[in-house]
Amino acid sequence: MSNEKRTSSERTLREEARRAKSRIKSGFWAECKEDLGEQLEKARRQGVNESKAGRYFAAQVSAKISGTKEDEFYLKVKEILLTEGEVSDAIGRLTDKEYYQTLTYEEKQRYNLTLSEKYLRALERFRRECEFESLDKNA
Repeated sequence: MSNEKRTSSERTLREEARRAKSRIKSGFWAECKEDLGEQLEKARRQGVNESKAGRYFAAQVSAKISGTKEDEFYLKVKEILLTEGEVSDAIGRLTDKEYYQTLTYEEKQRYNLTLSEKYLRALERFRRECEFESLDKNA
């Protein structure tokens, strides 16, 4: 079985190498560098921290390369924030009511705490995205 794992990981490594070579040939990195330069210049002109902006845009490139999809929870939070802003009952709206009813009191407390933490992370991400996406609109 270890031979199968090695063969599988070699294929994965080969595929990743093939994708990386394709990105180089297509000019992906040159385009990223140019875009990053433009975004950092916009950030500089608007007084946004360049280092913070650089990390944000680098994370976007990483997500693009890895093919990361938006998680459903973040998309729900984003929809609420875009349509209604920050609401006082956000946790209630995000709660899986059917699942919640099956939990014990202690499990409900943990669920609420976990959901609150996820919401705060999503809210912070949304604020960061809004800050840097506004650079494109104001340029």
